[in-house]
Amino acid sequence: MKRTKGFTLIELLVVIAIIAVLMAILMPALNRAREQGKRAACLSNLKQMMLAWIMYADDNDGKMVNGNTNTGIANKDGTCWVYWPGQDASEEQRIDGVKNGLLYPYCSNLKLYKCPTGVRGEVVTYAIVDAMNGHDAIPGAKGQILKNREQIRKPGQRAVFVDEGRLSPSSWTVWYDQEKWWDKVTARHGDGTNWSFADGHSEYWKWKDPRTVEIGRMDRDSWRTWTGGGGRQSDPSPGNQDLHRVQKAVWGKLGYTPGN
Repeated sequence: MKRTKGFTLIELLVVIAIIAVLMAILMPALNRAREQGKRAACLSNLKQMMLAWIMYADDNDGKMVNGNTNTGIANKDGTCWVYWPGQDASEEQRIDGVKNGLLYPYCSNLKLYKCPTGVRGEVVTYAIVDAMNGHDAIPGAKGQILKNREQIRKPGQRAVFVDEGRLSPSSWTVWYDQEKWWDKVTARHGDGTNWSFADGHSEYWKWKDPRTVEIGRMDRDSWRTWTGGGGRQSDPSPGNQDLHRVQKAVWGKLGYTPGN
């Protein structure tokens, strides 16, 4: 009887080792490709949000939609682009917050309000920056909160939406007259984040300063602990080019002389 030759244990181990090496080589490339796909989808979402933002202004004599998501005293007109229903709100309440917002008639696809890399259970991950008709009581930024599109100079350089990571009870801000962060930035799609601008286009910005990446990788609770309860108490970040770039995009200029 002819015997069929099989694999030895050593041969099987060699094959397994080769497969493991190939997986180690291929997985990072596959993960990068997948993340780039999510980045592209996020950029597309932000572009659609900008179209809705622009159409709202066109229908309201250039007035920008209220960027403050707080339904309390901060919203003097009682309306905003989306509503923040509270930290412990259900997904249904979060969806209602979008549907009751002023931009929903212009953008009724719920999937466009969230980055594909967003936190599970969140419905909105994008935020409007304070300078674009957001919270109007930022210390040191008097006169810098714009209300009408006609006030925007160089719209291709002025940020409107940022991928904040999750909806918060206000609009997104950064200090104007101090060299430090206020609200937390995200680090995704390869340690960066996506923005959209007043002329309608969107961009991906990769962080270059390790301090920015460290902040971006923190979760919300760690950020609040690190800043003593809120971003207003964050440490100065002298010479941080990421910070300078963001401040110029949000406010149009720096309200201070940067350090080294």
